[in-house]
Amino acid sequence: MAKKDENKNYKVVAENRRARYDYAIEDDIECGIVLMGSEVKSLRDGQANIAESYASVENGELWLTNSYIARYDPARQWGHEERRKRKLLVSRRELAKLWNATQREGMTIVPLVMYFNDRGLVKLKIAIAKGKKVHDKRATEAKRDWNRQKQRLLRDHS
Repeated sequence: MAKKDENKNYKVVAENRRARYDYAIEDDIECGIVLMGSEVKSLRDGQANIAESYASVENGELWLTNSYIARYDPARQWGHEERRKRKLLVSRRELAKLWNATQREGMTIVPLVMYFNDRGLVKLKIAIAKGKKVHDKRATEAKRDWNRQKQRLLRDHS
């Protein structure tokens, strides 16, 4: 895969930063997303939010729920609904894996980042995750703080 610096088409549109804090990420999958033209124009302007959204398997299809893509003003006559459900495109094998994880194992499908790939197509990276309890969050935070402190100590004594 090409480096992000070298590729002028690669652009992160929206990122769910709280996902890694609130969930223990097990596995991640890149998937396509079905969009209207005005939604793509709005995404090119960087007008999106996936922080409160989630994905679910319904009737053999994968759907992204509660994601926000702002209205594109020049296309107001044929515009789109801002918080509509959007279909995600994955292979049958991946869909079966996601269904199995959510229905049998009690996992959640969380969107991590929405971006334009090297070909200029909108992609969404989703993750199979398990919700963290409060003590898990504290442990993660303590581990991160210790690693920072360790790096400072190594840098100061070098």
